[in-house]
Amino acid sequence: MTDYDYIIVGAGSAGCVLANRLTADGRFTVLLLEAGGSDRRFWIQVPIGYGKSFYNPQVNWMYRTEPDPALGGRQGYWPRGKVLGGSSSINAMVHVRGQAADFDDWQAAGNPGWGWADVLPYFRRSEDNAAGADAWRATGGPLHVSTIDRDRHPTCLAYLQACREAGLPITDDFNGAQQEGAGLYQIATKGGLRMSAARAYLHPATGRANLRVETDSHAARLLFDGRRARGIEYIRAGTRLVARARREVILAAGAINSPQLLQLSGIGPAALLRRHGIPVVLDAPAVGRNLQDHLCIDHLYRARVPTLNQQLRPWWGKLRAGLAYLALRRGPLAISVNQGGGFVRTRPGLDRPNMQLYFSPLSYTRGVPGKRALMQPDPFPGFLLSAQPCRPTSRGTIEIRSADPLEAPAIHPNSLATEHDRAELLEGSRFLRRLAAMPALSGIIAAEMEPGPAVRSDAELFEDIRRRASSVFHPVSTCRMGPDAAEAVVDHRLRVHGIGGLRVIDASAFPAVTSGNTNAPTIMLAEKGADLVLADA
Repeated sequence: MTDYDYIIVGAGSAGCVLANRLTADGRFTVLLLEAGGSDRRFWIQVPIGYGKSFYNPQVNWMYRTEPDPALGGRQGYWPRGKVLGGSSSINAMVHVRGQAADFDDWQAAGNPGWGWADVLPYFRRSEDNAAGADAWRATGGPLHVSTIDRDRHPTCLAYLQACREAGLPITDDFNGAQQEGAGLYQIATKGGLRMSAARAYLHPATGRANLRVETDSHAARLLFDGRRARGIEYIRAGTRLVARARREVILAAGAINSPQLLQLSGIGPAALLRRHGIPVVLDAPAVGRNLQDHLCIDHLYRARVPTLNQQLRPWWGKLRAGLAYLALRRGPLAISVNQGGGFVRTRPGLDRPNMQLYFSPLSYTRGVPGKRALMQPDPFPGFLLSAQPCRPTSRGTIEIRSADPLEAPAIHPNSLATEHDRAELLEGSRFLRRLAAMPALSGIIAAEMEPGPAVRSDAELFEDIRRRASSVFHPVSTCRMGPDAAEAVVDHRLRVHGIGGLRVIDASAFPAVTSGNTNAPTIMLAEKGADLVLADA
C-alpha cells in the first residue's frame, strides 16, 4: 500500500501517541515513518541505561550546535532520539507537566483551547499514576508514571532537609495541587522498565491492520498539489520511495527535524530556501525561528558520606546492582539519577517559580568526549546540584545547510542572548551556593569542586557559566503555534498556516517552552492534537 489516510513523520513522543489514537477505531489507515530503528534494546529498556544511549548513533541523532558566542564559542551537544519512541526512549524519564500558568500563557498568546483548564484533561487521559488518582492525577492511561521513594538514595533526604532549612516548601507531587517547592521527581517507568511513548502507545497498536510502521525511513521532502500537502518522499535502504496521504500529512519529527523537513520541502524563509536552490512553496519566515531551550548549571560536590558513586563505581557494586535489578527490577538501575528536584522562586516579588532544581546523588566528570558515565561515576563520593531558569527569553534558529535531507541542519541556540537570561542563570548559581550552605547539606559536603571556592564574584560565577553551562535537551517552538503567520507556523488547531492537509504536532509547536521537562507536555499536545485531527475528519 502506498496510499493512506494519514502519514505521520516521526515515531517519537508525539508520533507514537498519534499513531495509536488515529487508528484506534479502525476508520483510518495510517503510515508512521521513523528514521531510526527498533527500541527493543536492553539499554533502552533499563532506566539508567540512558547513559549508554547518550552517544550511540544507532539510536541518537547526536546533533552538534553551531559555536555559541555567550558560552565561549563552545559547540553544544544535543542528543535526540532516532529510534521508536524518539527522545522518550533515551531521556532521563523525569515526568513534569509544567506550571499551570505556562498553558494559560499559551492561550493568552492567541491560542484558544490551550489554557490549563483545557489541557489538564489530556494530561490526565495520558497517564496511569502509580500513586493513584485525584483531581489532578489519573489512572488507567497508557503512560505509567512511578514514584522513586522505594529506590531513592539516602542523600536525597539531606537535600530535602536543606530545602526546608532554606525556607522552601516541600511538595509530594510536582504534577499535583502544588508544583512549587522541593521534592522527589516522578519518572516514566513501569515494573523497573522505561515507559517510553513507544512502549505506552505504539506497541499496543502495532497489531492493528490499519497501521503500518516503517523504520529506517528518512523523510526527504513533502509532496504538494499546489498549496496542499499530498504525500511524502522518503529514503529507505538507499531507495527513494513515495507515499500519499488522502487526508493529511502530520509532522511529528521534533523541534529540529520538523522545521528541517518543512524547509527542505519549500516552506520556510524564502531567502534561505533560494540560497539552497529549493523552490519556494510558501514564504514562511517563522519556520525554524523562535528556538527555545533550558540551559543548566551544575555545581559538583565531593561528599563526606557514600553516594551512588560507591554503589556503581566498583565492580562488586555493579554486580550487586545488576543482580538486584535482574531479580527484582529494583535498585539504582531501575530509576533515573535525577532524583531530587524542585521549582522555586529565587527572589521576592515573583508571581511563580522561576527556577527548576535537580539533585543527583552521584558525580561524574563531564567533558569527556563520547562518554556519559552514569555507570562509571567518580571514584570518590560526590553529588550534583543543578539549576535551570524556567522561562528563558533568548531565541535561536534551525536552518538547513543544503538541499540534502541527510545533512544535519545548523542549530544556533543563541544562549544567554538577553540580560534576563544572564541574570537568571547567575541567580541560579548563587541559589545553589545558598542551598549547599544549609546545615543538612554542608554537613555532608567535603568540598565544592565546581565551580570551586575560589570562584566568588558575579563576574567569576558568570565566567564559570560561560565555561560549563549546558543544555538539558528541551528544544521547542521552532514551528510554534500562534495566530499570525508572520510570527508562527501553525494555528491553534496545529494546521500549518497557508498550506492545506498539513499539521505539525510535536514540541516544535509549543508557543513557548514550559517550566520544566518537556516530554509530558509533548505527549499531552499529541493527545489533544489527535482529537483535533479526528474532529476535523
